[in-house]
Amino acid sequence: MKIGALTEVFPGENRVAMTPESAAQLVKLGHTCCIQAGAGAKAGFSDALYSAAGVTVLPSAAAVIADSDVIVKVRGPEAAELETLAEGQTLISFFWPAQNPELLEAAAKKNLTVVAMDMVPRISRAQKMDALSSMANIAGYRAVIEAGNNFGRFFTGQVTAAGKVPPAKVLIVGAGVAGLAAIGTSVSLGAIVHAFDVRPEVAEQIESMGASFVFLEFEDAQDGAATGGYAAPSSPEFREKQLAKFRELAPEMDIVITTALIPGRPAPKLWTEDMVQMMKPGSVIVDLAAERGGNCDLTVPDQKIVTDNGVTIVGYTDFPSRMAAQASTLYSTNIRHMLTDLTPKKDGVILHNMEDDVIRGATVAHVGAVTYPPPPPKIAAIAAAKPKPKAVELTPAERRAQEVAAFKTQTRNQVGLLVVAGGLMLLAGLYAPASFMSHFIVFVLSVFVGFQVIWNVSHSLHTPLMAITNAISSIIILGALMQIGSGNWLVVILAALSVFMAGINIFGGFMVTRRMLAMFQKS
Repeated sequence: MKIGALTEVFPGENRVAMTPESAAQLVKLGHTCCIQAGAGAKAGFSDALYSAAGVTVLPSAAAVIADSDVIVKVRGPEAAELETLAEGQTLISFFWPAQNPELLEAAAKKNLTVVAMDMVPRISRAQKMDALSSMANIAGYRAVIEAGNNFGRFFTGQVTAAGKVPPAKVLIVGAGVAGLAAIGTSVSLGAIVHAFDVRPEVAEQIESMGASFVFLEFEDAQDGAATGGYAAPSSPEFREKQLAKFRELAPEMDIVITTALIPGRPAPKLWTEDMVQMMKPGSVIVDLAAERGGNCDLTVPDQKIVTDNGVTIVGYTDFPSRMAAQASTLYSTNIRHMLTDLTPKKDGVILHNMEDDVIRGATVAHVGAVTYPPPPPKIAAIAAAKPKPKAVELTPAERRAQEVAAFKTQTRNQVGLLVVAGGLMLLAGLYAPASFMSHFIVFVLSVFVGFQVIWNVSHSLHTPLMAITNAISSIIILGALMQIGSGNWLVVILAALSVFMAGINIFGGFMVTRRMLAMFQKS
């Protein structure tokens, strides 16, 4: 099959669906590649680079369409573009079928096979083809960069001779791929980051990245995870509680980044006009949902505005396109993986297997029929968190009864151990020589003292210093060496074992110390 890439006609779109590197990988699958002249120029890929990679550079879109079996694009086709495609061709691009039903019907009437990269199911096997996540990752990172550019102050706190600079406070609304990327970037810049999501199961991910999860005190359990790992619409009661929490946070936040989207619906309004009025002058809002209407009431798509109270609202819809080279590389890799699945024998022949979950989920038109919506994925992207049992408050009497029961159990265990130890001591006294008993008593006391010393050391002290301390504590090897010359065979064996174990402690302590310190040495 011949794969052709077109120049994007959408104003301001700088990405390209095929890079020289991805084209080289497609050739290994048995395909040949062609591209419209200048298609990769805005992303930094010249026609010469494509030619060097074995890609045929054609002068016009019509020439590419006439010479190709599969057309790859970034943006979905305009109606005029769709008309130029030949019947029976395969189109791979973003398509947004729920928002473009007329375009979808037109594609079906032309007998086109349309693979929508925005419909790739979010399951583990399809992660390599998940173009939405690839672009969202870039958008989340770029949103923080845009916020910093408009914020005009440090993200991190500093203490200087000229005074103290407080760190910026950032709120991320929505902890999907874009939200997590924004969290990671903000934390790495030194900001104090708070994040909210309707899916409580992502709280652990948020906190593991160094941000604070914003919890809502809501009595009814809120399951905000829809099938496929996307957020689901919230109940009116939950929404009111959510907005009340945001109003509480608004006066404190310097930067707010909103990323909340629900598939097939307009962006939910989460940052209202009154919240914007509560924010401090110089604060910044970056609305990543601007293309779907925005999460903020005052967002203007593709524009940056400044409100009367000095809050900057960034509503750009082309964040990935602003990092065109990186975005094109990731997107073309997603398409290459999709074509890998469509070419199972690597012989250049596309097999459109509608029994495959990933291919079926992404295919929205096939053999003259609309195949959207697909069946729901069998596996959820994020498992719902199991509800934690509520802690039961004990009365003073019940608490006292528990303490008494625990004390009795501990006492019984200690008495049992003392009885066993006493029995062993009695047997040793009856059958062991007198010289052994004196050594045995010293041994028992040493074990007891050593156990108490080591057991009570905090785990936080297990550092190179602790390793050295362990080595130094092995001075007990001197006592073992003195006993090894004893005439009693049992004492000799025990002393030899002591020398062996103490030697491990000495050499192991210094080896661990050397290895840990090497981690901090510059290469």
